[in-house]
Amino acid sequence: MKVAIVGGGFMGLTLAHKLSRINVVAKVIERDGQVGGLATYHNYGKFYWDRFYHVILPTDEYLIDLIEELGLGSELCWQRTYTGYYEKGNFYSVSNLKEFLLFPPLNIIDKIRLAITLYYGSKINNWKRLETISVVDWLIKIGGKKTFQKFWKPLLLAKLGDNYSKVSAVFIWTYIKRLFHARDASSRKEHMGYVKGGYKTILERMTDNIQARGSEIILNADVKSIVADPAGGLMINYNGKVEHFDKVIFTAPLKVLKKVASANLYELSKGEKEVEYLGVICMVLITRKPVSPYYVLNISDNQIPFTGVIGMSSLVDLDQTSGEFLTYFPKYITSDDPIWSKTEDELKQLFIKGAKLLYPQLSDNDIVSIHINKAMKVQPLQVIDYSKTIPEIQTNHPDFYVLNTSQFVNDTLNNNTVTKHVSRFMEKFQSVVDSVLV
Repeated sequence: MKVAIVGGGFMGLTLAHKLSRINVVAKVIERDGQVGGLATYHNYGKFYWDRFYHVILPTDEYLIDLIEELGLGSELCWQRTYTGYYEKGNFYSVSNLKEFLLFPPLNIIDKIRLAITLYYGSKINNWKRLETISVVDWLIKIGGKKTFQKFWKPLLLAKLGDNYSKVSAVFIWTYIKRLFHARDASSRKEHMGYVKGGYKTILERMTDNIQARGSEIILNADVKSIVADPAGGLMINYNGKVEHFDKVIFTAPLKVLKKVASANLYELSKGEKEVEYLGVICMVLITRKPVSPYYVLNISDNQIPFTGVIGMSSLVDLDQTSGEFLTYFPKYITSDDPIWSKTEDELKQLFIKGAKLLYPQLSDNDIVSIHINKAMKVQPLQVIDYSKTIPEIQTNHPDFYVLNTSQFVNDTLNNNTVTKHVSRFMEKFQSVVDSVLV
């Protein structure tokens, strides 16, 4: 069986890896010059690391199983991490129970209400009822306005930028479920992980395994069309040639699906509204000295141009980054934000100004290099009644499949979620493979 996978992001590559393990010949067709999509890596001078920040949680069972499957279990490292908040020129650590109880911006009543919110949110299983209420209204209803302003709003800004008011309570529910389970049950201390070499190690190992089993990855491939072959299977027109495949699995965004796939291959029900995606502009700062002691710093200050600070070097050992310190400064925005029109130099000036406002001790001599990484479509915004408004994809051809992130209605978008959806897809696709082999 010869299978094409359109899209060589983390989902497409994981699919190809798992297909090749069951003796399916897969061909990944990727538009960019590097695999991995949002999980890909970047050259930061003396070392390579992730283009955008990623972390592995102890509860990321699907991702950890994949890492073990790739033979990289021994390269998985765990570290205690810290969470901070910045408000009115002050930094506060909220990395353990004592610090949480002493968090000055909240009084004891506010803290009790916050604890109730976390406990209540972690116990909810019926996520659909959370779709009908905004995240702001839900958090204020349970925890109060002050708790929202001082605790939840900075966190939402760090994850969604100014678009947090558009999303439903499902977003924070998935966040509570995932992140707060990262705390070790015995010590109540946060532990997070990474693979030595970052996602470059994972992507290269998958690539090597895929190719070793006779499958293929085509980069810089411009797909023009996908049409049914009257004799069975499908034909893909890319890079000036037409190739036949027994099956095609489409992992790219819906916008690309509508552009390249023949209309008779699928139907989109619902979806009167376009799915709104959140993008990110992220400054990555390489320095000679540490910038932040926290893995995550949530910011409550409108003067700061980014929505959070990720101190990657508080998690990753310095031998992974050639003794230099790695810090991410993300700003999450929608596609119509005017900041996209700024040049790279303008963005660097804007973000560095904000970094020095946040960290006055940061000097030009401390900075090794500045990098600006962008992605227009990071994740769909889980707006009110998201599951009722997103397009529901029905494929009309037995050899055509669609699997992409717009269908993640009750999950946060991370690589564990992607791996989970790939694994569930493979459970169903296995029967297709078995029927062919028989």
